Amino acid sequence: MDWFHAAVLGLVQGLTEFLPVSSSAHLRVFSALAGWDDPGAAFTAVTQLGTESAVLIYFRKDIAAIVGAWAASLFSPARRGDPNARLGWFVIVGTLPIGLFGAAFQDTIETSLRDLRVIGTTLIVFGLVLAVADRSRAVRNARPISDLTLPHAAAYGLAQSLALIPGVSRSGGTISAGLLMGYSREAAARYSFLLAIPAVLASGTLELFKIGEGPAPAWGPTLLATAIAFAVGYAAIAWFLKYISHNSFMPFVVYRVALGVVIVGLVTAGVLAPDAGVGG
Repeated sequence: MDWFHAAVLGLVQGLTEFLPVSSSAHLRVFSALAGWDDPGAAFTAVTQLGTESAVLIYFRKDIAAIVGAWAASLFSPARRGDPNARLGWFVIVGTLPIGLFGAAFQDTIETSLRDLRVIGTTLIVFGLVLAVADRSRAVRNARPISDLTLPHAAAYGLAQSLALIPGVSRSGGTISAGLLMGYSREAAARYSFLLAIPAVLASGTLELFKIGEGPAPAWGPTLLATAIAFAVGYAAIAWFLKYISHNSFMPFVVYRVALGVVIVGLVTAGVLAPDAGVGG
């Protein structure tokens, strides 16, 4: 991967990480359409460190309050009812599924699940799931994130683990789960961003050791892509949270379904090879 490719893919990562459209799918699909090799799971995971750094800065006050309350609750029983302390425990519980599934199916995630036919199908299917979830939220009284319970935290975690499949979308999966459980768009999105922090940081840190080895891109281009993803991702968070406070997710649904249909059509027509460049 050269510097130009890395810069473009860093931009794509930053633009799509927090939208319910799947950044990993976009990195894979954009590379295929441009005739470039698949950047691979390691590159994707490391550039997500850039966008996750944007989350850490954007939500720094929330994160500090959660970590502080959670740490205090370990030593003070009186603090265990603090909503922020409970949220800290819920994030831990919600992180377990993606950690377990990620470790168990790592080889499959990095190879066969990056097939363009899989990506096209998941873009369509989970786009429709998002449409149903957004519609279901519209007919209920929306819950704030302070209403989060342990079973709901576990459900969020299971939804996040589906994002191991490119095309599902980490934010799309968890936001859909939140909407189906009756949470507001803003609450579902904020918790989705917070829940992703441990998983993305852990995954990105582990994949750091693969950069520059075998088929993985070199360090220089990867760091450039990560820096660009951070800057663009920070702006994307602010825009997305403002957008969903007054608008539905339907434009994202239409985009996902249309892109999925195009991908499946191009693969079926032989224009794109389903696994062309994977691991390259």
